[in-house]
This record gives sequence, structure tokens and C-alpha cells, in this order.
Amino acid sequence: MWKEFRDFSTRGSVIDLAVGVAIGTAFGKIVTSLVNDILMPPLGMVLGKVDFSDRYINLSSGDYASLAQAENAGAATINYGLFLNAVVQFLVVALVLFLLVKQMARLRLAKSQEAAPTKPCPYCFTTIPLEATRCPNCTSQLGK
Repeated sequence: MWKEFRDFSTRGSVIDLAVGVAIGTAFGKIVTSLVNDILMPPLGMVLGKVDFSDRYINLSSGDYASLAQAENAGAATINYGLFLNAVVQFLVVALVLFLLVKQMARLRLAKSQEAAPTKPCPYCFTTIPLEATRCPNCTSQLGK
């Protein structure tokens, strides 16, 4: 059983996953700081000096000056400001991951296009692989 666990844990994909999780955790902290410390303060200023992290709806009968006071008193609250921060964090992470995946796909496509030599089809003039014997676009038979 120990040998199986050792083989599993030293497999390349498991190590890659562990590195990805560690980098993702660090990236999450950077995004949280970006949203809370850089994006939300100017957005709050534009919307009338609003601090979104302190925005909430009080569901209890007490009156509290801040979310921290309401939480300390054990009041029931709907913390929509924290929710907005989480939504902005998600959107930033999604945008960065989209741009990263798009760039990686572009690099992979460029690399695959460099590797495969091509020629123009003499009939429809589209680019086809050098070894092609029939054009995939116009289906013309090609001579070697």
C-alpha cells in the first residue's frame, strides 16, 4: 500500500496539480488585494464615497454604525457589500484566466503551425498540409 501511495504521489500530474493549487492560492490573495485595496476604493469614491465592505442590511431591531458592530452584537445581517466584493474578485479571476488560456491557445496554435509545413491548394488557394493528396476545402485531387 505504501508503494502504491508513493507511486501515486510522485506521478507528474499530482505534482503539477499541487503546484497549481499553491500558485492559485497565492494568486487568489493577489486578486483579493487588487479588488479590496485598488479597485473598490475608487469605485466607492465614484459612487459617493461608499465603502462596499461595510455595506449591509440590518435584519435585527438594533441600530449599528458598522458591520463589525452588528456582527459583534450577533445581529442578523445581509452583507451585500462583501458579496459585491466577491463578485468583483470572481470577475477579475475569470478575466485573467480567460486571457491566460486564450494566450496559451494562441501560442500553441502558432507552434503547431510552425511545425507543420504547408502549401497552397492550386485550385482554391487555401493553405493545406504539404503531404495532403486531396484538398479538404475544395476536395480536388492533388498530385505529389
